[in-house]
Amino acid sequence: MTNDTLATTSVPAATKPVLTAQNGVETPLFSTNLISPEVLAVLPPGYTIRPLHRSDFQRGYLDVLRVLTTVGDVDEDKWNQRYDWISSRNDEYYLLVVCDDAERIVGTGSLIVERKFIHSLGLVGHIEDIAVEKGQQGKKLGLRIIQALDFVAARVGCYKSILDCSEANEGFYVKCGFKRAGLEMAHYY
Repeated sequence: MTNDTLATTSVPAATKPVLTAQNGVETPLFSTNLISPEVLAVLPPGYTIRPLHRSDFQRGYLDVLRVLTTVGDVDEDKWNQRYDWISSRNDEYYLLVVCDDAERIVGTGSLIVERKFIHSLGLVGHIEDIAVEKGQQGKKLGLRIIQALDFVAARVGCYKSILDCSEANEGFYVKCGFKRAGLEMAHYY
């Protein structure tokens, strides 16, 4: 999507009320009731997991994604536009972050919910963009992100969650409870 397209993209009406800041307190992208208490209980001391906030641009969210792939030139204005669009679709996009005790983002993952005609109008969760800052790897934060996203998927009614990964990462996802179920194909533009 080009910058011109981004600027002219209309924001669709949300199918649920958009969560907004009240009394100066920032509201998360989705309800914190969707964060697994079990996952919170087993995080290392000093860490928490929560929904993405609009202000997370300043907490290093994009830096964590750079561990995974190219992010590009995203300034705060572009971030805010994209965040607002995602927020307007708050029953489809569930982006969460792991923060350290300084509220710095050290990990992230996303669940995108697809609505199907098959399986009685079923919902499929697509797990995307799992990333943990290099200095924070080895603390099972990636596992906790996957577990938290699985919890969200189950709570919102998905009949399955799927993800794509490199063969090098297959072992990690098997440890997270996933199994090989096909072959990823891509057509890049």
